[in-house]
Amino acid sequence: MTPTTQTVSQEKELKLLERGAIVAENLRHEIAKKIVGQEEVVEGMLTALLANGHVLLVGVPGLAKTLLISTLSEALDLNFSRIQFTPDLMPTDITGTEVIEEDRSTGRRVFRFVRGPIFANIVLADEINRTPPKTQAALLQAMQEREVTAVGNTYNLDAPFFVLATQNPIEQEGTYPLPEAQLDRFMLELPIGYPSKNEEEEIAMKTTGEDDQYIQPIVSSNELIELQHLVRKVPAPPSLVSFAVHLARSTRPGLEETASVAQRYVSWGSGPRASQYLILGAKARAASRGDPIPSYDDVRAVAPTVLAHRIVLNFEAEADGRKTRDVIAELLDEKGEWR
Repeated sequence: MTPTTQTVSQEKELKLLERGAIVAENLRHEIAKKIVGQEEVVEGMLTALLANGHVLLVGVPGLAKTLLISTLSEALDLNFSRIQFTPDLMPTDITGTEVIEEDRSTGRRVFRFVRGPIFANIVLADEINRTPPKTQAALLQAMQEREVTAVGNTYNLDAPFFVLATQNPIEQEGTYPLPEAQLDRFMLELPIGYPSKNEEEEIAMKTTGEDDQYIQPIVSSNELIELQHLVRKVPAPPSLVSFAVHLARSTRPGLEETASVAQRYVSWGSGPRASQYLILGAKARAASRGDPIPSYDDVRAVAPTVLAHRIVLNFEAEADGRKTRDVIAELLDEKGEWR
């Protein structure tokens, strides 16, 4: 690449970075038309969207998890489908199935594959833990390889492909805990809590009147793919990569880097995907602000949502009343400074 060509390429990427920041700000504005508060959750969703990762939203029923996802889908000019997970849902209800059709001209019967709701750009997996593991596993290949295998044939999913799943707390009746292998496919786990008093009053006011808020589509599929490619091109300094890897390794008991809180309370630490998503999340978070290089603060900001569902606590943590995010907060206090 000649110096002139390289300069033109860099200028194009900087303009695209500026466009990414504008897109992110416009998406925040559109979502705020229907969603009150939940700024951290919205930021997490935008980070995962730009990083081309999947999101798991966790919270009790009635906290607008589904509304948040449907509002985001309205702001994106993409194909959207919703799958309501129930105990009797079958894998073919997600991926699709073959049906027999008769060719009227020849009278022959042939099989035709009917695509399921997984064939969309944005897939809302609503209450994903209310269906058995066999059906949950129907999402594994789609989330990782962006393809579906059915009846011996493999079908590619159109890009961009983004799974947004909602999950009720596992303590509730009628839930099936997601296997660790499936949890690891989600880039971020975003907890949704109760609104403040003022926010709840605003919610009550908005939702009991006439809903005339129009959500303006902000970005097309081609532009979103371009922004996702740009995030991959954002440079991560070697020292920042080392910091992210160090954080992920500090959750694993028995290593030299293991944090003392993890040594005491963690049974299983995060795998290599945690390192990858810490870096990608930091890049996407920086890109959403128009910054050309991610910072250590970006890594620290995404760390709780990247690590929370990748750590398994032991019995001592349960006995001491420690939650996963409590352990991560202590871990960041211990390992969060990097020199």
